[in-house]
Amino acid sequence: MALSTATSTGLIGEGRRPARSLFRRAFDHMIAAREKQALRHVNSYLLSLDDATLAHYGYDRDELKRQGAAATLL
Repeated sequence: MALSTATSTGLIGEGRRPARSLFRRAFDHMIAAREKQALRHVNSYLLSLDDATLAHYGYDRDELKRQGAAATLL
C-alpha cells in the first residue's frame, strides 16, 4: 500500500520562485541605485589620488575612469 501526500510547496514547481512584491522590487532598485552612487563617490575620491598611490593599492586610473563613466557595479 502506497501513501502519498500533497503539499502547497509541491504546487509551485521546481525552479520557480514566488513573484516579488511591488515593495520588494522597489527596495531592490533603491539599493542598486545607492550602490552605484557609492561606487561613483569612491571612484571620485580614488581619482583624486596621485598615480603612485593608486599603483601602490592596486588601482589603475584608466580603469577607475571607465568604471566611473559606466556607473556599474564590480
